Amino acid sequence: MIGAVVAGLLATGVLLTVEGWRRARRPSLADRVLPYVRDVHPAPSRPAGHLLGEVFGPSWRRLTSAIGESLGSNAAIARRLRACGLDGDVEAFRLTQATWGAMGLAGTVAVSIVAWSVSHPPAVALLLWCAAGLVGGCLACDQWLSARVRSHEARLRAEFPTVADLLALSVAAGESPVASIERVTRVSHGALSLELGRVLAQVRAGDTVVAALDEFAARTGVTSIARFAEAMAVAIERGTPLIDVLHAQAADVREMARRDLIETGGRREIAMMIPVVFLILPITIAFAFFPGLVGLHLSSGG
Repeated sequence: MIGAVVAGLLATGVLLTVEGWRRARRPSLADRVLPYVRDVHPAPSRPAGHLLGEVFGPSWRRLTSAIGESLGSNAAIARRLRACGLDGDVEAFRLTQATWGAMGLAGTVAVSIVAWSVSHPPAVALLLWCAAGLVGGCLACDQWLSARVRSHEARLRAEFPTVADLLALSVAAGESPVASIERVTRVSHGALSLELGRVLAQVRAGDTVVAALDEFAARTGVTSIARFAEAMAVAIERGTPLIDVLHAQAADVREMARRDLIETGGRREIAMMIPVVFLILPITIAFAFFPGLVGLHLSSGG
């Protein structure tokens, strides 16, 4: 164990030396331009964690980028991050994914050390186990993001009819679409109100309402809400009555939710037959026939 620790430290020192020599030999464009554009004031003192990030940051980012590209494209990750309302970029998610992979690798390495000290299994099996821990941690992070996207979309579907009715009432009261969105985001709390708040922020930043709604339709993964945003953008652009559009969209979503509930109940009906046939029915038959069997045994014995 001591030899392994010493070898690891020696390998780390060699890698750091080679990396420093390579960076000093071929400086990047940022390293060449930064001395001419940065402030002339002396840089403040940096904590040790920031210095470690400066030392290991480039190599760590390249490693995470390579692992991320092997597990999925950056475009898909960016689309899912936008769909679930996260403001983090793809590089930050790749760092999180690599951290999960490192945690999985650390766990499998600990288990491998214990297994090696107890029964000495084949080294190839331990290496495959450690690789599976690394890949499993990265895949678990990806599945966590997918689960978060599904949860966010479910909240959007649940809140959409009420928010659409509130928008219709505000427009019917004489307010403009932007004022209606502002009122709804002020009085409601939820995933859809946060998305509408992002639309309102884009409008205040200088975008048109139609452009902000189109971007919202492209960003969300819920078909009904995307169709609602597109219909609202078309109604604003062409000047068609917006109240009828909002009420029709809310009614369509409620009808879709009712139809999905009926279909889910129909699918669960077969699954509900399993405990009835294999658990409740045998117990009922046993309770029905057991007294008769006991009576027959008593009468035959008498």
